[in-house]
Amino acid sequence: MREPLRHDPVTLDEAKAARRRIAGAVVRTPLARLNVESAPAEIYLKLENLQPVGSFKLRGVTNAVRSIPEAELAGGVWTVSAGNTAQALAWAARELRIPATAVVPDNAPETKLANIERLGGRYVKAPFEDFARVFASRSHPGVSGRFIHPFSNPDVMAGNATIGLEILEDLPDVDAVVAAYGGGGLSCGVASAVKAARPGARVYAAEAATSAPLAAALDAGEPTRISYSLSFVDAIGSPIVQPEMFSLARTLLDGSLVVGLDDTAQAVRLLANRNRVIAEGGAAAPVAAALAGMAGGGKVACVVSGGNIDPVTLAAILEGGLP
Repeated sequence: MREPLRHDPVTLDEAKAARRRIAGAVVRTPLARLNVESAPAEIYLKLENLQPVGSFKLRGVTNAVRSIPEAELAGGVWTVSAGNTAQALAWAARELRIPATAVVPDNAPETKLANIERLGGRYVKAPFEDFARVFASRSHPGVSGRFIHPFSNPDVMAGNATIGLEILEDLPDVDAVVAAYGGGGLSCGVASAVKAARPGARVYAAEAATSAPLAAALDAGEPTRISYSLSFVDAIGSPIVQPEMFSLARTLLDGSLVVGLDDTAQAVRLLANRNRVIAEGGAAAPVAAALAGMAGGGKVACVVSGGNIDPVTLAAILEGGLP
């Protein structure tokens, strides 16, 4: 069965239905103030790293799996992922006692690969270019079952939108929300809920300077292939924005905030030292952008999307290095 694409924003009704569907399986994460003496805004942290699999991906994946008729799950499920969606899918599939497979890049962090196996899933490594093509082709040799797209699946985005609902409940006068842009499912899902309930709030994507396809696409007015550099910010960025997500991002988001690796590493250190929060590179990028004043003043909520960072990488950053 060919998976549907998302071409329009998630509605509030869809987000609320997703929240009911995932209740009990997903943590309602706290919104904590960033412990800094001075900053260009009041910065708050939506701590999705506290989900059972260490990232926000559990929301969308659980909503997607629970929305599929049982008969269509008999052959198992699969996805394409740098690690976090794969872990979430393994978790959700384990509950249903069905197999879960992920196509992962050959540079995927060992921490994430080990977690996939620990949760009962399996993975298939592919060279990065082959891995990147799966996002558009939605197929890979030797892999079968029900495919769940990590970001443009309608139910995945609706699950992600529940983050926006919770932010507004805890901080109803929020001025801006910043979420990392990997494939767009997180930032566009969150923006759908926030913009529908609080139209005056700004919602931004955060990208790493070494791989910022959304910023390039917004500048060009269309998806544009960029030079992609691998870094410790491994969960976000790609050679190009998928067309269906670009149309949504251009409608829902107020821009892309591009941060450097040094500032992102500093945000990882700050989160660990001041709030005792472990964040992977992509999850720290929104905080780096907010600290730089890119999201403006007022009350800014940053989605700390995941904490699945390789221990060696984290140690190097905490010691002041740049992996």
